[in-house]
This record gives sequence, structure tokens and C-alpha cells, in this order.
Amino acid sequence: MAAMETLAALDGHIGAVGYGLAAIGPGVGIGYIFGNGVQAMARQPEATGLIRTNMILGFAFCEALALIGIVMPFVY
Repeated sequence: MAAMETLAALDGHIGAVGYGLAAIGPGVGIGYIFGNGVQAMARQPEATGLIRTNMILGFAFCEALALIGIVMPFVY
């Protein structure tokens, strides 16, 4: 009986744990985007505008994954 109560208590928090784990991927991706973007700008300063545009686009895609991840626990 105690196991059922424990599972019932955890049922509402599983989505939060899942989102926490899901947020790791976009966080790492955003770190790679900006880290490599800064290195690219340092190596080729004349391409800064193009690199910055691609960085912002990549950031938007990674952040969209994180936002989808925050919505999914509420769907079920």
C-alpha cells in the first residue's frame, strides 16, 4: 500500500524531472553554438555578420526544442 502512495505522490513530479533531463540537450547545443561562433568570428572577422546570423538562427532552433519540452509534461 505504501508503494502505491509513493507512486501517486511522484506522478505529478515525473514531468518536471523529464523536462529537467530534456533541457540538458538544448543547453549543451546553445553552448556549442555560441562557443564555436565566437571562435569563428575571431578567426574570420570579415564574416562576423554571417556568423552572427547563423548563430541566432541556431539558437532559435535549440530554444524551440526547450520550449516544446516544457509544454510536453502538461499535454499528458
